[in-house]
Amino acid sequence: MRDWLSNHAGGGGTYVLAAGLFVRLLGLIYLVAFASLAVQARGLMGRQGILPADEFLQRRRRWGVRRLYLWPTLCWISGSDVFLVSLAWSGAGLGALLAAGIAPRASLILLWVFYLSLYTVGEVFLGYQWDVLLLEAGFLAIFLAPGNLAPEFPPSSPPSPIILRLFWWLLFRLIFSSGVVKLRSGDLTWRKFTALSYHFETQPLPTPLAWHAHQLPRRWLRVATAGVLAVELLVPFLIFGPARVRHWAAGLIVGLMALIELTGNYGFFNWLAIALSVMLLDDQFLWPFFQWLRPAAEQVVPATPSATVSWPAMAVALVVAGLSVVVVVRLLRLEINWPRPIVRAIDLLEPFRLVNSYGLFAVMTTTRAEIIIEGSEDGLNWQAYDFKWKSGDLTRAPRFVAPHQPRLDWQMWFEALGDYPHHFWFGRLLQRLLEGSPTVLSLLRRNPFSLTPPRFVRALIFDYHFTGGAERRLTGAWWRRQERRFFCPAIGR
Repeated sequence: MRDWLSNHAGGGGTYVLAAGLFVRLLGLIYLVAFASLAVQARGLMGRQGILPADEFLQRRRRWGVRRLYLWPTLCWISGSDVFLVSLAWSGAGLGALLAAGIAPRASLILLWVFYLSLYTVGEVFLGYQWDVLLLEAGFLAIFLAPGNLAPEFPPSSPPSPIILRLFWWLLFRLIFSSGVVKLRSGDLTWRKFTALSYHFETQPLPTPLAWHAHQLPRRWLRVATAGVLAVELLVPFLIFGPARVRHWAAGLIVGLMALIELTGNYGFFNWLAIALSVMLLDDQFLWPFFQWLRPAAEQVVPATPSATVSWPAMAVALVVAGLSVVVVVRLLRLEINWPRPIVRAIDLLEPFRLVNSYGLFAVMTTTRAEIIIEGSEDGLNWQAYDFKWKSGDLTRAPRFVAPHQPRLDWQMWFEALGDYPHHFWFGRLLQRLLEGSPTVLSLLRRNPFSLTPPRFVRALIFDYHFTGGAERRLTGAWWRRQERRFFCPAIGR
């Protein structure tokens, strides 16, 4: 088995450039992810924030020493605002070091620990699939990166072939699972190829190009929907083909991610998926793009790969591959009675997010419900709070914000899918607005009560729709809306 794993699929190609490039890209993604959190941490999970990390940890202290394992986070040291923000900015700094190629393995270990620490106390605000994808990819990258301290590109040694295959398997699971959940859900918009007729308008944070995409002829959007399903359900199998076939797989996946990035704001998700796709490109393919590195780059295209499989890599592969197979089988709803040790292992590793389930937009939302929060001094005259990125003002165009992720704006989209009180956090948001919390207000674009907090707040649900071309030219509005109902009746302080 070790001999088989020591040879790369697809004609014995090497992946030194791909591994080195991926680690640098991962550093940039970590940098963006941590910096994005740093500017939001106080408002989301600070002591005067919506869901304070201190309170989260305090409720779990009764678990004694076991809490350190169940909720692994450095925030047990301190849940203060200073510690949270310092942790986030330290992560951003380490991401910059990793992007520069400085001490990659040590940087990756610290980055994974820091991000897991913030993920654990972030509750719903760090509950997105790309957060756990970053943790899973970041953990695998620890075994991919070289142990040098000084920058070195390309790396002087090939990556572990078994870790390389684990990255291929991760990319396969990410893309294929996204297709499977769409069919498994029974959602008619996917089965009738009408999903993209709704998606551009109803997604959480559209870009200006989403408005234009929504205006396309419906037949074009049906073809595009079929294309999305084809990429997600068929292309992942090309990952395990010969080298040239993998190149096509990488190109198609990158193309899909680029189109998603152009029309929607999904934080660093698309960039991370693109970085994972780079791992499909062998040195022979990448060499023409790095000729300026000669003669160093010439040394990474040997006729046969020289990497061997280390026992730590074998152990990681055994755990990650084995448990992820269980996750995929469960996704396919196959009835298998797994041995108890395997089920137990999944439960034991759950707090560390080493193996995760993926699948986006299983059910397409066909209407866009927006929560508008209003405040009042007298209960009669109401003024709306304006969010930085989510839809509100009808004349304000959707904007590009990715790879930064405004997590409150995102969470407001999910909250509108349910009824009040859908989640505890929304009630806490209203409470913080009544208190005039400066850290929470910093997450908003405009506070209509800058002098004193309002005496009352309430929330209404509006149906939002993109305007058509003629209406936009006439009125300048990107959106039109209709009030649907109260989401939360007026509450006072």
